[in-house]
Amino acid sequence: MEHTTVTVISSPIASTRLIRLILASAALLVIGSPAFAQIYGPSSQGKRSAQANKAAASAPKPAYEPHDLSGVWWGGESATTPTTWSILMGNPVPEMTPLGKKMFEQNLPSEGPRAVPPATGNDPLGFCDPLGYPRNLMQNIRSFQFVQTPTEIVQIFEWNFSVRRIFMDGRKIPEDADPRWFGYAVGHWDGNDLVIDSAHYNEKTWLDGFGYPHSEEMTLQERWQHPDALTLAVSMTLKDPKIYNAPWVSKKPMPFHLQLPKGVTELEEVYCVPSEEQEFNSKVRDPAAGLKK
Repeated sequence: MEHTTVTVISSPIASTRLIRLILASAALLVIGSPAFAQIYGPSSQGKRSAQANKAAASAPKPAYEPHDLSGVWWGGESATTPTTWSILMGNPVPEMTPLGKKMFEQNLPSEGPRAVPPATGNDPLGFCDPLGYPRNLMQNIRSFQFVQTPTEIVQIFEWNFSVRRIFMDGRKIPEDADPRWFGYAVGHWDGNDLVIDSAHYNEKTWLDGFGYPHSEEMTLQERWQHPDALTLAVSMTLKDPKIYNAPWVSKKPMPFHLQLPKGVTELEEVYCVPSEEQEFNSKVRDPAAGLKK
């Protein structure tokens, strides 16, 4: 039978050093653990707590790494000009095809020049359906977060805590993918710009709160610029020949700003809960529109 020999540290000096090393390591874990750090919420709907603003003002500026987009970001054109709450970003709406006009007229939004009372409209938001992309990027002027791994970038939206995966492993968009609420997205670096191509979007979603439609043939290309540690800006090109006779191209990039302190700023939990939405509809929206149960 084989015997395993175990060497026991019998020296008092060695034992003391080992104990000190364990205690020192434990202390570092406690001090450096985010669980023991103050947590701050980001800007949402244009507001942030005074405590978070104070912490952001005194927080150190992160080192600039062009390919590091991680963190919580807030902004968008809608943050300052809600009336242009759309991916158009200043450009006119392309001429629609007959099918596009038909779908547009069937969409009854609760905001914009065609707004109807929410109880008489059909905005997917009123049913807590997934808003899809790019609408979720601008919904309710909420923040979003980028989380990066070696093979993908995950975009987490504060609104409804939705998740979008952007594959960075060199794959192509599959030709036979089923339609998805947030599409199928792949990305690559073009210098210091992140370029994202996506397709296979579920046509049940709207492009924005104004009711602009799209088909399952829609494709979207985004170019995310990262000029400094605190700034992101995205430009978009949307193509959908079944609905629009020309591509939508951003007139200018939409800016987003890193929410400091980085690492301890967390997204809030914001869900559209169907049961709560139904109760609100029956008690508030329907009576306001003169609808009876």
